[in-house]
Amino acid sequence: MSRIIDLSVTLTDDFPADPPGMGPEVTYKAHDAGAEEYQKMFGVPVEHQLDQAGAAMERLTLTTHNGTHMDAPWHYHPTMNHGQRAITIDEVPLEWCMGPGVKLDFREVPDGHVVTAAEMEAEFARIGHDLRPGDIVLVNTRAGALYGTPGYVAAGCGIGREATLWLTERGMKVCGTDAWSWDAPLKGVAEKAKATGQWELFWEGHKAGAKTVYCHMEKLANLDQLPDSGFQVMAFPVKVARGSAGWCRPVAILAD
Repeated sequence: MSRIIDLSVTLTDDFPADPPGMGPEVTYKAHDAGAEEYQKMFGVPVEHQLDQAGAAMERLTLTTHNGTHMDAPWHYHPTMNHGQRAITIDEVPLEWCMGPGVKLDFREVPDGHVVTAAEMEAEFARIGHDLRPGDIVLVNTRAGALYGTPGYVAAGCGIGREATLWLTERGMKVCGTDAWSWDAPLKGVAEKAKATGQWELFWEGHKAGAKTVYCHMEKLANLDQLPDSGFQVMAFPVKVARGSAGWCRPVAILAD
């Protein structure tokens, strides 16, 4: 038997999980409203529907970046891999989206820290894993434990440009984080860029995609339940035509 760990958060508007104005809106329609709609659409009287109950449903207003999702290279930049047209989420090869998982533990790293290539290499050395093509790298930050609280968006470390390139140079195509963004919390990064004039610091992990090619997932969950390695990950994104991202429900599969 295998054990499956859900690596996704619940898509909800019960609490904020995005900056103001960027969150989803969910409108719930109960069975009584569904019965009335069936009466209007199909002419079946409410009283002749079982228990006068029609279909419950939900109407959502959201972006492809709400909830647990996978970003495509198109999200980062118009081009990828030194000038090629960046692929959209419906063009991401499914072969990239399943493979051996590796969990990196950066929970003790301060909020806003940008992980370097040297720190990435040191973490792989600590867990004793040689990164191989096809590995799916999951980054456990302090943010994961704060999902559902007001401090979530500003929590956790980010993966910098050189660390991202370090991963892709070794064949990684898909990675993910339990934080709001693959980059460090953007408000702090923007303030540092403005203060120093180093504008290239803003969104540097994402923008590494202009030089390489990779996809990352954001708002993962339950990474603290994973071992360092020895598990499989499946993370297939929804095919949004020409989309910069697609919602997904990644899972980790652990053999007993």
